[in-house]
Amino acid sequence: MDIITLLIQLVSGALGGNIAGSMLKNMSLGTLGNTIAGIVGGGLGGQILDYAFHAPAVGGGPLDWAAILTHVVGGGLGGAVLMAIVGAMRGAMAR
Repeated sequence: MDIITLLIQLVSGALGGNIAGSMLKNMSLGTLGNTIAGIVGGGLGGQILDYAFHAPAVGGGPLDWAAILTHVVGGGLGGAVLMAIVGAMRGAMAR
């Protein structure tokens, strides 16, 4: 794991969290909350997908196009999923 891989996962997680927040208005945490949940989820989701598919071993290295795509997808989905989980928990606690 290098810093470039982590940055790709965190940025795509922040984007995934904000996209999910805009699509799921009832679970949205606001822009800052969506971004923070997305960053955390992007880091976690990217790591899980990285270990599941061994992204650096897929191609020529950590900056191969297949590895980058894996990091972007893992980070984006991880950010969206964590934002939705936190938003649902917040909504359930508010009741």
